[in-house]
Amino acid sequence: MIKHVVMWKLKDISEGKTKEENAETMKKLLEDLPSKIDELQSAEVGINILDRDDDAVCDLVLTVQCETKEDLQAYAKHPDHQKVVQFAKKIVTERRVVDYISDQ
Repeated sequence: MIKHVVMWKLKDISEGKTKEENAETMKKLLEDLPSKIDELQSAEVGINILDRDDDAVCDLVLTVQCETKEDLQAYAKHPDHQKVVQFAKKIVTERRVVDYISDQ
């Protein structure tokens, strides 16, 4: 099992919307992906709940689960995922990623 974790920091205002509005939009877009991409077993999205001024805090996190590395690569290239990527590029200031093998 492969887990793909992405964390983002969002711009305060982007695309005419607040950080909070864009976080909700991105959450919905990401949560819709497993129904559109066969290689995805699951996608969990969380919006940060703590209001603190700390460089280590991110605004949004995604955890995706795939069976194989090939499935993860297929997800990354999938047109529906690429649409989310294009939206993210407009609203994100920083992005961090880790992919790992999980026994769960």
